[in-house]
Amino acid sequence: MIRIEIGKNEQEQRLDKFLRKYLENAPLSFIYKAIRKDVKVNGKRGKEDTVLHFGDEILLYISDADMEKFQKRRRVNRTRRQFGIAYEDDNLLAAVKPLGLLTHGDSSEKKNHLANQVVDYLIDKEEFNPRLEKTFTPAPVNRLDRNTTGLVLFGKNAMSLQTLNQMVREKDKIRKMYLTIVGGRMEKPLHLMDRMVKNEEKNRIAVVPITESGKEMETIAVPLQYGTFCGRECTLAEVEIITGRTHQIRAHLAAAGYPVLGDSKYGDKMINAAAGRKFGLSCQLLHAYRLKFENCPDSLSYLSGKEFTAELPESFMRIKKHIFEQDE
Repeated sequence: MIRIEIGKNEQEQRLDKFLRKYLENAPLSFIYKAIRKDVKVNGKRGKEDTVLHFGDEILLYISDADMEKFQKRRRVNRTRRQFGIAYEDDNLLAAVKPLGLLTHGDSSEKKNHLANQVVDYLIDKEEFNPRLEKTFTPAPVNRLDRNTTGLVLFGKNAMSLQTLNQMVREKDKIRKMYLTIVGGRMEKPLHLMDRMVKNEEKNRIAVVPITESGKEMETIAVPLQYGTFCGRECTLAEVEIITGRTHQIRAHLAAAGYPVLGDSKYGDKMINAAAGRKFGLSCQLLHAYRLKFENCPDSLSYLSGKEFTAELPESFMRIKKHIFEQDE
């Protein structure tokens, strides 16, 4: 028999959702069979939709062998910190992701990614103890591509993570702004509304008209400065994404005639080659530099009106200065 006491980071969730995380490697059939036969909440049989509260006691009548098999193994190896910090309080952390670091792990890199680095940082600060948590781990609420730099927001407890995720879904609570350099002279602000269709095999999206089928994309771009590079006009632009689709900024701006400098997937090959020779640029020049909070719910109301910023990486600053602040 396993005895589990519900803490602050496990409260106010359904019993089946809790057990799916607590026994992460168990098949769903095992979870729901256990709820019917092998689980009690405060001494009584629970149901799938039983809501757990702080201090509730769960008795789980399963074998030690099943526990060993179905519980996620806690990671032991530590990772070296590479990220910066734009803001931090008891509820959240705004990390500054460097070039080349994944936000989450994937099949090619399961250990050294931003999410693990932030968890290790919080362990070192004694703000997170994985041995005391049943299911919760601090996690990011937005994601950047490996070669996009800038702000990634993390929830440090279950309440803030759930609230921040909801704020992102509602689209009008957390405004996400990027800086980029694009080919072409963007004469006026753009408000782009289209749809995207993803080719999973090529990991590439196609931008199609809003009248066609696909996932909606909405992007706002505002020109800030004009310059020239290799005989072609360029624009420094602030880009705000209303939706958060795969490769949204890169594909949307390229389809509008303003390819992101350095973008090998959707960009201009000739200007990219020149930027590679001149600056050593080998990936998209895109930086998530500003997060602005508006109309926050009560639990995070103190964030309303706050704005976090991340300085441009040195390599971006060097290219920006060359194109916009002096002659070639």
